[in-house]
Amino acid sequence: MAEPRDNLRQRQTGEAKEKLFDNILNFRDVGKTINDFLGEKRVAEGKIFRSARPDDATMADRQRLWEEYGIKTIMDLRTVTEHTNAAKKRTGDLTIPALVQSNSALAEPIKIPGMNYLEININGKGFERSLLWQLKWWSFLKLITLMLFGYRMQAISILGREVMQLRGLIGLGYDSLDHCGPEIAEALRAFSRSGNLPMLAHCTQGKDRTGLIIALILFLLRVPSDAITNDYVLSESELLPERAERMKEISSIGLTEDFAGCPGDWVEKMEGHLKEKYGGVEGYCKRIGMEEEEWETLRGVLGY
Repeated sequence: MAEPRDNLRQRQTGEAKEKLFDNILNFRDVGKTINDFLGEKRVAEGKIFRSARPDDATMADRQRLWEEYGIKTIMDLRTVTEHTNAAKKRTGDLTIPALVQSNSALAEPIKIPGMNYLEININGKGFERSLLWQLKWWSFLKLITLMLFGYRMQAISILGREVMQLRGLIGLGYDSLDHCGPEIAEALRAFSRSGNLPMLAHCTQGKDRTGLIIALILFLLRVPSDAITNDYVLSESELLPERAERMKEISSIGLTEDFAGCPGDWVEKMEGHLKEKYGGVEGYCKRIGMEEEEWETLRGVLGY
């Protein structure tokens, strides 16, 4: 007899709080999380992993990803700006002897040797244009001026305060679905190729862009929405150790602490948007250029 879902949720939440790595937060095997919650096998385990950025992974962390979890591919969903900021942080960390002494991997390349990397800027040009279109004309001119003079973060903060904050995490999820089709299709296709697996998907926090790709996969696998929600909201507690640092980053682009959370109705809202606008996840996949054979292949690779 399957264990009651409430008990499973409590047990899984407890497991999610265990420290699996020195410097990788929000890491989990999505298949195991879903199956434990449901009390039955619905998603292949050991194939789909998610986490926050693994940039500061220690040598032990890197070894564990390779040896214990068998990760072959790391899918990085971050923007150009995030990569630039990560590189600056790395350069700064290397000037602090105590940090280098405590983590010798800082002297190594950010990309882990032996791993295949897929860099897919989910919130690319289409997403950026959708935000710019929502700006008032004087704000748009100010933003362009700041960009021209190299003040990229100040320019982004205008979008943060005047558009992203108003849209909220749910609204931005809709915007990603509606304006990031080619990038989302590329990510889904990558998960359908067995040679890429096991694969670890991440963005900065590993909850929203990563959460969207994972949710779409799970929708295609016909996983119940409450199980997908359980996986999504785990990120909030998993990211607590870095909340203060993340709030500095969030505030720097004009956003409030709401953007550090995981709305409990986020998955339900994404599923509703897919049904209302596209007739469901299959209709959405067709709209973004995927063939039925492609999502059926994904089901065969990642489902039971």
